[in-house]
Amino acid sequence: MRKTDPKPAAPDAPVVAPATLFQSDCGDTPCPEPVLPTATPEQQAALTDGVRMRENPAEWAFVRLSKLIEDFEKGLDKDEEVGARIVGLPGDGTMSIEDVGFWGPDLIMFLGKNADGKPVRLIQHYAQINVLLDVRKKPEEREARRIGFQLSELVEKTNPK
Repeated sequence: MRKTDPKPAAPDAPVVAPATLFQSDCGDTPCPEPVLPTATPEQQAALTDGVRMRENPAEWAFVRLSKLIEDFEKGLDKDEEVGARIVGLPGDGTMSIEDVGFWGPDLIMFLGKNADGKPVRLIQHYAQINVLLDVRKKPEEREARRIGFQLSELVEKTNPK
């Protein structure tokens, strides 16, 4: 028989992970820094600019994924936008990414449209993310969508001070 704590926590008490689980003593230094053999120090600095560790692993994955999408979009033409190939999606496994979000502590969400223009929502555990960003031609009736900027705004709102 399992012994229980004689004094249970109040129902609205915050659940706190053990300090060693998500320990971060990075201070004002972005951490960990990306290792990209072909990137210049300036390019690496741009990826980490304003990024700080997060205790919530889904949020931490979201923050870095957002920066990578924003960086990828810098190389697109005005008639192109970001898409993705994701293992496990039906059909050709591609989607146009319209938004990315997270639901801590463990889920990352990709919202967009499949190759047929139907809405899709991919929900993945932060430890299982495998996304190949690719380039799609934008529909002729609208401007190319850039999600990196809106993701950066969300990252800024959640940035610990």
